[in-house]
Amino acid sequence: MAMSKKSLFEQREVDLSVICKALGHPARVRIIQMLLDKNGQTCQEIVDKLPLSQSTVSQHLGELRQSGLVNGKNVKTSVIYSVDKDQLAKSQKMFSDLFYSHIYNIKQASLF
Repeated sequence: MAMSKKSLFEQREVDLSVICKALGHPARVRIIQMLLDKNGQTCQEIVDKLPLSQSTVSQHLGELRQSGLVNGKNVKTSVIYSVDKDQLAKSQKMFSDLFYSHIYNIKQASLF
């Protein structure tokens, strides 16, 4: 059995890669946008607004749930999907931390 190489990297790098993978398809980016516009939608509500099959949307929602960006809550016979705003804020901070110092240094260097 092959050993995972993820253990060779810092947790922050692994966490960022999970978020990047989750956002690595335009359909998943669109689903996040849709849930930010109107939080609390069923898979069928999302399917009705996308040119994708129900099974494809379900797979994308599964990827988003696995990353922690989206939560699903069972309500009667449906699952209501919503953005996990805490996880979204953590993700935003991770990206800011990753890029901020480099952008700042580039801007400072361009002043001279």
